[in-house]
Amino acid sequence: MLSTILSAFTVADIRKKLAFTAGMLLIYRVGAHVPVPGINTQAVHDIQKQFGGGGVLNFLNVFSGGGLSRIAIFALGIMPYITASIILQLLTVVVPSLEKLQKEGEVGQARITQYTRYLTVALAFAQSIGYVFLFRSFGASAGTPVVKHFDAPHVFLIVVSLTAGTILLMWMGELITQRGIGNGISLMIFASIVSRLPQGVQAWWTNDDQVFRVMMPFIALAVIASIVFIQEGQRRIPVQYAKRVVGRRMTSGGQTYLPLRVNMAGVIPVIFAASLMAFPPTIGQLLNTGWAKDFSNFFSPSRAPYVIGESVLIVLFTYFYTAVTFNPVDQADNLRKYGGFIPGVRPGRPTAEFLDRILARLTFPGALYLAAIAALPTILISQTSANFFFGGTSILIVIGVALDTMKQLEAQLMMRNYEGFLK
Repeated sequence: MLSTILSAFTVADIRKKLAFTAGMLLIYRVGAHVPVPGINTQAVHDIQKQFGGGGVLNFLNVFSGGGLSRIAIFALGIMPYITASIILQLLTVVVPSLEKLQKEGEVGQARITQYTRYLTVALAFAQSIGYVFLFRSFGASAGTPVVKHFDAPHVFLIVVSLTAGTILLMWMGELITQRGIGNGISLMIFASIVSRLPQGVQAWWTNDDQVFRVMMPFIALAVIASIVFIQEGQRRIPVQYAKRVVGRRMTSGGQTYLPLRVNMAGVIPVIFAASLMAFPPTIGQLLNTGWAKDFSNFFSPSRAPYVIGESVLIVLFTYFYTAVTFNPVDQADNLRKYGGFIPGVRPGRPTAEFLDRILARLTFPGALYLAAIAALPTILISQTSANFFFGGTSILIVIGVALDTMKQLEAQLMMRNYEGFLK
């Protein structure tokens, strides 16, 4: 891995992409420290304890890179865009017009992306209004108002600033995907989690539980090894290509393989499940009443209902996203179109059924493994202050994004590596 990174800096084009990605992430981190206008910064320091512990606010604060606790411009993070993507992908299954757009290739995908952006703006605007009232309630409990002037013009200014921050992050993420290295949205979440790592190390080192201090490194290493094992595990299905006549030449048939990964969905199901499970506690925090607080505590990320719900959603989203990204029927048609076939399996529908059966068998253990990695560390260390710094969800996202980014970097290097006849 180190040699790959060093080799990337020797290529000018890749060096520019890495610099562009680093610059965008640097702007993202700076924006997470710039407070929105109309906020009492001294009162923000007084309510920092509201974002500690294992509550949902701490969870959302980690995914915003600490911007939520500072009430910064990027306080919402990229979560509204992820939520909008979830809604649109779910609607493509039930709405025929969206399903038709999805099958139209790049034109249809561009239209769906446009709808996702509009929905992101609406969700960010609604979420910003809720957070303004939440910050007001925190200021009332702390004795110092967070919002200096709680009237319509100042509230509108704060809401527009938070919404504009989310829109800017969405644009920056798309720029990183187009002109940089890796997936921009995933890299922003990666940067948010990694930025909180020093505080997690400090919370682990200063923890009073000696057993936890000794066991925590072993738990983290076991989770990392399991994630790498899942991400790199694959089933290679042999594919044989028959001889074909192209023009006046006859191409010789070859043998290759079709790689089916154990976890074809990557870290997307975990991000989807985490963003959806954050809704119930957030609503409870916003209402700030007796039953709403009980409802929020019931779905707190350190409690069993949250862990069970997140595990179920991870399994469901793993199957759903795998079905979206890999279509056995289309794959079988492409194999038959180019003269390929799986030995022992007839082309066409039998090939599609064979691939679907293999994919279902691979996805089930992969989904269970993802759910276990996300849930077990949270269960083991749910009573500690370092829960969301070293939770399975955070580590899964960090390692998964790092592996995907390294693969894209290696692919960029391979495209520019030409070996001559003489060595």
